[in-house]
Amino acid sequence: MTEIIEAIKRASIEIKSIIEEGDTSKSDNQNSTGDTQLKLDIASDIVIENEFKKISSVKQIVSEEQENIVDINKDGKYLIAYDPLDGSSLVDVNLSVGSIYGIYENDFTGTNIIASVYVVFGPRVEMVIADGKSVKMYRLQKGEFNYIQDIKLNEKGKLKAPGSTQACWLPHHKEMVDKFFKDGYRLRYSGGMVPDLHQILLKGGGLFSYPSTTDLPKGKLRQLFEVFPFAFTYESAGGQAIDGFKRVLEIPTTHIHDTSPCFFGSNEEINIVKEAYKHNV
Repeated sequence: MTEIIEAIKRASIEIKSIIEEGDTSKSDNQNSTGDTQLKLDIASDIVIENEFKKISSVKQIVSEEQENIVDINKDGKYLIAYDPLDGSSLVDVNLSVGSIYGIYENDFTGTNIIASVYVVFGPRVEMVIADGKSVKMYRLQKGEFNYIQDIKLNEKGKLKAPGSTQACWLPHHKEMVDKFFKDGYRLRYSGGMVPDLHQILLKGGGLFSYPSTTDLPKGKLRQLFEVFPFAFTYESAGGQAIDGFKRVLEIPTTHIHDTSPCFFGSNEEINIVKEAYKHNV
């Protein structure tokens, strides 16, 4: 596992340079979910794949930017799913973006995730590692990632990051979100999954939601690359992650690019979600 973390560190330093100096325009390609790829997405994907190809313990990798699983070493132990540059469209307006990694054993399913890593590229570059027992944050300083702190969620937070198109929200979801704001929760939503979830973690708690909607009943965020890694992170930090009804990591995966509704938060907020959704299957 150590060599995987070291590979992510090297890739992150290179991606930092790509973000600072690279081309933010669109490419002529689309990814598997129909999103037009930015040149930054493609460049970041290549950097990460090249790093993982050097590691003998990696059996397979799969990128949000690619159609298929890539075989690395048939005798390897680990499977890695990653989003090379989540929120890349925010780079040209100088907002924070990030990379997300889920590390699995045996197969790419939520029940088999054993570690997660995400990296925030903002005013500072920070890497957060979850191992199921703890969540640790490191910061890039003078070319090295140095340990900064452990992260633990409070039982109740103060922030609310409501994702998806509001016009397509279901009535019970809108009612729930409105109640959060009436109860004094503060809106913190950049449109970037990594910085928004990072902020909730560092500020002690709250709720990030990307629900089922009328236009996207199965949600928009991808299980292997986005939903499962952050679910693992939030559970490791003492919080919860559900799809509205059940634990996210117990949702079956039938295709590597499956999506899922998701709610990440501290315990009190997630319990409110469960109550709001229990009669709205």
